[in-house]
Amino acid sequence: MDIAFQEAEAAASRGEVPVGAVVVDPATGAVLARAGNRTEELKDPTAHAEVLAIRDACAALGEPRLPGLDLYVTLEPCALCAAAISFARLRRVYFGAYDPKGGGVEHGPRFYRQPTCHHAPDVYGGIDETRAGEMLRGFFRERR
Repeated sequence: MDIAFQEAEAAASRGEVPVGAVVVDPATGAVLARAGNRTEELKDPTAHAEVLAIRDACAALGEPRLPGLDLYVTLEPCALCAAAISFARLRRVYFGAYDPKGGGVEHGPRFYRQPTCHHAPDVYGGIDETRAGEMLRGFFRERR
C-alpha cells in the first residue's frame, strides 16, 4: 500500500487527483505494475490509476487477464475501475479511503453485487483510510 501512496503523491504533484494503484503477485510479493491518475495529463477520462496499472500488468505479463493477482489502491474504485478489475479477473482488491460520492464497490452501483457481474474479487476497504482521506482532502482544499 505504501507504493500506492507514493503513486498518489506523484499524481498530486502533477496536478492529478491523488490516487495510486499497484498490481502485486501475492505468491512472490513482486510488484508487476504501479500507476497514479493521469486523466489530465493524457486528456483521457479512463486514465485512472487502477486502469493504468491493470494495462501495464497485462502488458508486462503478455496476458489479457490477471487471475491470482492483487490490486492495492488508495481510493475505493469507481464503477469504471470496478468493471476493469472484474474483467481483469483480479483476485483481491485492497483500498484505502471509502468514496461515498464516486465509489462503485461499496457505494453507488456496488458493481460486484450485481447479478451481471461475471467476476467479483475479494474486497478489503479502509486500509490506511485516514492517510488516504487526508491526502485527498488536502488536495481538494488547496484547489479551492
